[in-house]
Amino acid sequence: MEPDIMNLDEKTDPATKRMLQNLIDRKKKFDRFKSRHLLSVWVTIGLISIYFYYLYVTIMKPYSYSFAEIFSVYVQNSANLYFLIVTVGTYGLMVLLKEKREKAEKEYQALRCEIVDRSKDLWKREEEWKNRHIVFDMMKKKFDINLYHENK
Repeated sequence: MEPDIMNLDEKTDPATKRMLQNLIDRKKKFDRFKSRHLLSVWVTIGLISIYFYYLYVTIMKPYSYSFAEIFSVYVQNSANLYFLIVTVGTYGLMVLLKEKREKAEKEYQALRCEIVDRSKDLWKREEEWKNRHIVFDMMKKKFDINLYHENK
């Protein structure tokens, strides 16, 4: 458990601390998939750019007088097939990571909204209710998680 969560002594009960820890874990998972997806987008764009430049220099420019010649030269070189497979593979990885990122974001947002909805139940006592803003501020400052409103 995060030290900041453990230091919330009387402000929250153990069940609420566990929920906040789960929220932090889901936020980290979402951020991890978000950065991986962004990296895969840039790798895919880079590979496609390199591939098209390679095709232009080695095939299109020298054999631009005939489509049949372009096709023939393209098919003869097996490196074109391997480069195409790698490029399509990185595109597939990008799509897969996007789906995982969206799933992680949905899980994170659902738990965050549940905590916002149930805040009256989670901080039942008057003293806890008055100090909940301390918990909300800590979550916003330390982990960039907004518990004040349901909207992002």
